[in-house]
Amino acid sequence: MTRPLETLPKAHLHLHFTGSMRPATLLELAQQHGVRLPAALSGHRLVSVSPDERGWFRFQRLYDAARACVRTAGDMRRVVLEAAADDAAEGSRWLELQVDPTSYAVHVGGITPALEVVLDAAREATALTGTAVSVVVAASRVRHPLDARTLARLAARYAGEGPGAVVGFGLSNDERRGSTADFAGAFAIARRAGLASVPHSGELLGPAHVRETLAALHPDRLGHGVRCAEDPRLLARVVEAGVALEVCPASNVSLGVYGDLAAVPLRALLDGGATVALGADDPLLFGPRLVAQYRSAREDHGLDDAALAELAKASISASRAPAATKRVLHAQVDDWLATAPGTAEGLTGAAAT
Repeated sequence: MTRPLETLPKAHLHLHFTGSMRPATLLELAQQHGVRLPAALSGHRLVSVSPDERGWFRFQRLYDAARACVRTAGDMRRVVLEAAADDAAEGSRWLELQVDPTSYAVHVGGITPALEVVLDAAREATALTGTAVSVVVAASRVRHPLDARTLARLAARYAGEGPGAVVGFGLSNDERRGSTADFAGAFAIARRAGLASVPHSGELLGPAHVRETLAALHPDRLGHGVRCAEDPRLLARVVEAGVALEVCPASNVSLGVYGDLAAVPLRALLDGGATVALGADDPLLFGPRLVAQYRSAREDHGLDDAALAELAKASISASRAPAATKRVLHAQVDDWLATAPGTAEGLTGAAAT
């Protein structure tokens, strides 16, 4: 008998704002704003594409269509509150929600008000759900690097520790677009403000792209980074540098990087000493949320409850949660593991803030 994964305390470090939306919420907002959704979204057909530029284009088209349904401050607050509630139901006690405020600025009067709406909602969500919500501001590879510097300066203004603060700076979208080195200036601004450097790298592209990212952006974590498994020397370098990997198995499969969940090299990464934090990425499009990623680790990769507890602890350690919160959550993970299988349903506990 195994322990329920929903009660395993954990941190969630790779969840995108739009991609966190509930399918029912998307449909409701689309109707409210008169947006005609592609059939894949209106029928909630999960994404399954080829790992090439054409496949990414299909994915991005759907993502953009979903994003176009979030048009008011109220919509934005709803997305944050529901993301936190869904995470809380799955045992997530610390959530770092990734958002590009540029996408919503036109609806609320600029990038600063857009970020403030999200941060205020994060504080409210923390109080309502018990899951502490902080924010990662993310630039996009498809925009000019000067735009990324603007976002980095904005993120630095709201940098802080604890719920309702900006704790990291990221870089998302197709890894094949733009030059990674061109974004080094933006990441330097964020780093000087004490923000975690958390760019996407090593999912659509392989080890060479990870090396480029390590050299140019000096990451604390890599969004995905799963392709490090293809190069043991690179993986050893990542481990030695203390760079954590935000591994999102469902995303990897949906984007065609691996054929199925069993092919995701989770074991190879763990055996190589990597710090792995499992994430759901964009459950609106990929389907499974956070607990399903842990379930895959159990069912597809044979991790027992002790190993799953270590994964949860790794996610907490790799987070930007305050030190006191990390101590509390690590103790809660120990409590989960110390509880006899079949009796852990009652384990709950809000993150210290």
